Amino acid sequence: MESIDTKLTLKLAEPVIARAKQYAYKERVSLSFIIETYLDRLTAGIEPDEVSPLVKSLSGVVNAEQLEADKVSYKKHLKRKYSK
Repeated sequence: MESIDTKLTLKLAEPVIARAKQYAYKERVSLSFIIETYLDRLTAGIEPDEVSPLVKSLSGVVNAEQLEADKVSYKKHLKRKYSK
């Protein structure tokens, strides 16, 4: 059976909306998709993914900007190495 999209208006705190929009942009998904997925899992009785204490402790350890710079640098290295 095909589902039909229906409009829903929510009233949320402005800072929450701003953070949610920023998160959705970074993840390259729509805010509607995030909310629909969450509500679908919640109402289906699926527990949210649990994060272990180890993963929580590692959160923020890696500098994303440095990681991206390293990737670019490594790609340049490979290009120089194998383009001979």
